[in-house]
Amino acid sequence: MVITFTVLLILSSLLLILLVLLHKGRGGGLSDMFGGGVSSGLGGSSVAERNLDRITVGTALIWAACIIALGLLLKAGA
Repeated sequence: MVITFTVLLILSSLLLILLVLLHKGRGGGLSDMFGGGVSSGLGGSSVAERNLDRITVGTALIWAACIIALGLLLKAGA
């Protein structure tokens, strides 16, 4: 069980790094290369940027859950 959470933690960490790098900063980011630079006039951010935000938050929640689960498992001595 510990190995499963460790592998999931490593994969979610790498994915989280990639997703954060894809976000647009002040002057644009890597997301401009994939169509994230086109913004709509109504919301201020594009649909692609909002979806990227949602995926990043979801990945961060999985990452945090893995950290908590590993902590509890290692404390229990499993």
